[in-house]
Amino acid sequence: MLHFSTIRRTPGWAGSFSLAVVLALGAGLAQEQQAPPPQSPPAGGGGGGTGGTGGTGPGANTPTPGIPGNNNPFPGNNRNPDTFPGQNRNQFPEMQRPIFLSGKVTLEDGSPPPDSVVIERICNGVQRPEGYTDQKGRFSIRLGENNAMMQDASVGSSADTFGGGGFGGAGGGNSSMGNSRGINERDLMGCELRASLPGYRSEVVNLSGRRLMDNPDVGNIILRKMGNVEGTTISMTTQMAPKDAKKSYEKGRELARKERLADAQKEYEKAVGLYPKYAIAWHELGLIYQMQDKKDPAKDAFAKALEADSKFVKPYLQLALMSAKEQKWQDVADTTARVIRLNPVDFPEAFFYNSVASYNLQKFDDAEKSAEECVKLDTRHRIPKAQHMLGLLLAMKSDYKGAAENMKGYLKFAPQAGDTDMVKKQLEEMEKRLGQTEVVKKEE
Repeated sequence: MLHFSTIRRTPGWAGSFSLAVVLALGAGLAQEQQAPPPQSPPAGGGGGGTGGTGGTGPGANTPTPGIPGNNNPFPGNNRNPDTFPGQNRNQFPEMQRPIFLSGKVTLEDGSPPPDSVVIERICNGVQRPEGYTDQKGRFSIRLGENNAMMQDASVGSSADTFGGGGFGGAGGGNSSMGNSRGINERDLMGCELRASLPGYRSEVVNLSGRRLMDNPDVGNIILRKMGNVEGTTISMTTQMAPKDAKKSYEKGRELARKERLADAQKEYEKAVGLYPKYAIAWHELGLIYQMQDKKDPAKDAFAKALEADSKFVKPYLQLALMSAKEQKWQDVADTTARVIRLNPVDFPEAFFYNSVASYNLQKFDDAEKSAEECVKLDTRHRIPKAQHMLGLLLAMKSDYKGAAENMKGYLKFAPQAGDTDMVKKQLEEMEKRLGQTEVVKKEE
């Protein structure tokens, strides 16, 4: 059994911790590469493609999209996630039909967003992606029939990087957000519709009380820029790309989606040849190189993406992952610190990576601060491993109550993780030490 009072001064602990994270990073990186890059949806259609906000992040050890760390992607709820709490479908055998919705997303000045935006349905606190906007900000979706969608970093795959066992394992689970059965009007009780784009806050559309035959047009959803956020998941250089470069870029994305990597590489290389400041094309090219295990060209492509647009966050995260796999912890700390300065709101995974790096650099106070911030920002619990990390760090300073609470949180949101038995033993140790502490206080 692990004795937490000796963690800080036990050399073997930090070493094994590093190895576990590296192995997990490798598993997660392979999984992320299996997912096809974003596909531009057709004009007016939002339910079929994938948007341009994808990136990186920690989570499950299975390539199946969904909320990682849980076979049931909705912890504590064995009913279908779309079902209004307390509803028994056998009791209410209503017709399940698609409910069509359409509308438009704009920025405050009336202009369309610079890239595709995820349209989410939130029902009783559960977020579910339903579609994407086209290049003009328009969307047309069928609620409950999003099984063709690939989730991006802001939804699910961002939680799929620290997969596998050991410290990095955020749990398994073969969960999927897809659902082709349709929904009924009762399912929309307690539901809202919103647009999701890092760095922005969305107006919401109340779906409660909506009828099947109502006008499907929900109107205009406005995105408002948040303050103190410089970094973006979308490169501002994209709009300036010439037509031929954009055409090659789109061809590259389509070929990558079909897993024709060599052909996709040629198109991306053509795109950046025509427009060297095409940051998103450099980023996608870097991903293609990674998928072919071409590490040095991948690093160079991500660096070129940042030369073109230093506020484009996704390449930083990819470089941090590659450095972590090589156990270059100072590079991980420096790179994630840059992400946090650029955007301290939308990337909890940056705080998690920073915490891991700080731990391995034996900067335990910094590690605790970053882990705590990750847990606070990760309201969807896509990075449950952050709670395990925070629990370990609190145990090191004899805060057994806080350690136990966070370990319980990890087990709750990652019940299928490969290291649950180990964490349960750690939790037993925490509760034992907490009880001993309370006895001593009573005696005093």
